[in-house]
Amino acid sequence: MSLEIEITEELIARQSPEAQAIIRVLLAKIHELEARVNKTPQNSSLPPSSQHPHEKSPPRRAKSGKKRGGQPGHPKHERPLLPAEQCDEVHPLKPKECRRCGKKLSGTDPEPLRHQVWELPEIKPHVTEYQQHRLVCPCCGESTCAELPAGVPVGQAGPRLVAFVALLMAYFRQSKRRAALFLETILQQPCSPAWTVKLQKQATDALRPSYDKLAAALPHQPQLGIDETPNKEGPQKMWLWGFVAASFTVFALRCTRAATVLSEFLKDRFGGVVMCDRAKMYWSLGCLQWCWAHLKRDFQALIDSHDPQVKRLGHDLMRPTRKLFAAWARYRDGTITRAGMKRLMQPIRAEIEGFLLRGAFSGNDRLTGMCDELYGHRQWLWTFLDHEHVEPTNNGSERALRHAVIWRKLSFGTQSAGGSRFVETMLTVIETCRQQGRNTFTFVADSVKAHFAGRSATPLHAGV
Repeated sequence: MSLEIEITEELIARQSPEAQAIIRVLLAKIHELEARVNKTPQNSSLPPSSQHPHEKSPPRRAKSGKKRGGQPGHPKHERPLLPAEQCDEVHPLKPKECRRCGKKLSGTDPEPLRHQVWELPEIKPHVTEYQQHRLVCPCCGESTCAELPAGVPVGQAGPRLVAFVALLMAYFRQSKRRAALFLETILQQPCSPAWTVKLQKQATDALRPSYDKLAAALPHQPQLGIDETPNKEGPQKMWLWGFVAASFTVFALRCTRAATVLSEFLKDRFGGVVMCDRAKMYWSLGCLQWCWAHLKRDFQALIDSHDPQVKRLGHDLMRPTRKLFAAWARYRDGTITRAGMKRLMQPIRAEIEGFLLRGAFSGNDRLTGMCDELYGHRQWLWTFLDHEHVEPTNNGSERALRHAVIWRKLSFGTQSAGGSRFVETMLTVIETCRQQGRNTFTFVADSVKAHFAGRSATPLHAGV
């Protein structure tokens, strides 16, 4: 026997005024809890990794029925052969006798079949010993010890080893214990977790000047994508900020999500455009581009609502939003010109702003706050139309943060201020090298080598 009762307005109207008030409060609370439980990455700011793979909605396209892997007729991809002179060993193989009649064979094939085998050499550390002799002066009896050559580290780790350990932890997301185990097991390099802490400090000291120069260049950029994600430093809650410019990225771990972090990095000299979500700490920056990917998820949340009025406005807003993304995709792939894209956006803009105005005056608490905010700052929805290199989304910042978010999930944050400086510095170098197409290991090793020699390393170009 079902105990479910449909609560209608007619049923509520038959109750006493006190009971009606209680019922409406409880219904509002139920709807609030249902909305919280039904949040997904498709209708909220939850990251995709927060959703279990089995809970994800099925793909819109039906399965093709093809088997996995390469399909018949697809272009073959294989590793090209190295020139013979670049191989470490070349073994000519000649048959001695005919496979049919057994007669002896001689001569050389001008185009033999080439088969190359790649193998790792025996890995062992290269150890250099410096013997510092202490000699006594025959005249005054004073003892003098020879100094180490310039660039020789005081510790036992060379520049390439320091760079490798730093990247093993920051780039390849290994814990200090696993990094030490890898060095001992694979590289035959004696190592302990405590030693990796010393090496990470050396890497931080070597790379920090490059980090500071990139941070100083932020206020001069014409556009920046900014985003932040929760983190931890020991028991303290932290925020990892990401500032993404055209040719470099700066990460910073701070204990606040407030606008003071923006003031710290952008000062009062920043006059560019910021691509961001609708968080209020960005409002003081002036020229913003609100992320339409976030807005699309917000509109999907309206569609998922139980309120028919809210659901209808969600559908009405989603239709022109899809047209917006379609027009932007055509402009981005070169199908239409920028002028053509702007012409397509004119009716889309008018339609969206009309729906926002309708929601602002709807009298529905679920709609009025959001629509009033969006309509009141509608100029921040269309900044990308007036600035050529500004995108309508903040996806670039979210992609830059993805590696950092995965690292946080594996490491649970840092344990000290020194660890936080290491993380923000290494993440900055890793992402900037990726943007500039540079070899991260080479840059880190060269920076550590210059640091040991007491000279300035070649900085990462900030594009200013």
